Amino acid sequence: MAIKIIEAHFDPFYEMQAFQAQLALNGQCGATNIFIGTMRDFNEGDEVKAMTLEHYEGMTQKQLDYILSETKAKWTILDALIVHRVGEILPRDPIVLIAVWSVHRKEAFEACRYIMEALKHSAPFWKRETLVSNQTRWVQKNTAG
Repeated sequence: MAIKIIEAHFDPFYEMQAFQAQLALNGQCGATNIFIGTMRDFNEGDEVKAMTLEHYEGMTQKQLDYILSETKAKWTILDALIVHRVGEILPRDPIVLIAVWSVHRKEAFEACRYIMEALKHSAPFWKRETLVSNQTRWVQKNTAG
C-alpha cells in the first residue's frame, strides 16, 4: 500500500503502471480498479480558472494511512495506491488517483469507491478556487459523489 502526495503535475497511468510493476502478485490479481479525479472548470455555478489545494502533511498522511487500513480490514484486497496532488492545479489536471488490486472485481470496485469517498469526506485538504473574475474563495463543501 502506498500514498504519494505531490506538488507537480502527474500522469496517473504512469503512476499506476509503475506501482503495479513492482508488485509481487504472482498471478493472484484478477481485478484492478482505478479512479482518476480531475479538476473541473466550474463549481457552484461559477467558472473556475485555477485551484490551490493545501494540506498539513503529517495530518494528511496519518488520515490517508487510516483510510487504507480501514479499507484493508473491510475488503480482501492485494494492494492499493493513492496519489494526490497539492499546490496550484488547473482545469483538466489530474488531482487524485486511486488504484486497487484484488482477486475479484467486487472487492476492487467497492474498495476503490470507499477510499475515494473517505478521502473526500475526511482527509484534510483545503481548496481555494480562483474564479475567471479573479476573485478567490475557499470551497466550503465537497460535491456529492
